[in-house]
Amino acid sequence: MANTIEKVSIIISKGSLEGIYPGLIMANGARAEGIEADLFFTFFGLDAIHKKRYEHVKVATVGNPGLHLATLAGGLPGMSSVLTHVMERKMGKLDIPGIPEFIEMISDTGADIYACKASVDLFELTKDDLVDQVKDIITVGEFYELAAGGEIIFT
Repeated sequence: MANTIEKVSIIISKGSLEGIYPGLIMANGARAEGIEADLFFTFFGLDAIHKKRYEHVKVATVGNPGLHLATLAGGLPGMSSVLTHVMERKMGKLDIPGIPEFIEMISDTGADIYACKASVDLFELTKDDLVDQVKDIITVGEFYELAAGGEIIFT
């Protein structure tokens, strides 16, 4: 019989739409399967849990090979906003929630959400800057303690 995954710890380090959603989708899927899940937001991934930013996350258009756009086209004014709108509309048709709703949903399923202390300090943030679903601001060492015995997924 194959081993089953009982626990995942997902690290989200990118602050773009396509950098945040994979981790949220994986955490949501884990919880739906009864798998314990922790989310650890670091560096620009903090935008997903930052009260003033998490409703304004955009698609990264410059240097994003998945868009199949020339770098010059990706840098045109408004391109990121237009492509973000298109992507959000497509996700809405698939009933994929926006980041604020997704964070709340995942937290409500029992997944724990953490912010990286080094990144919070680097960007001069406090817990008050972060959404209420953030359980704690922890160090990398504390993250490893929480992740012990599970799979670590870096998105």
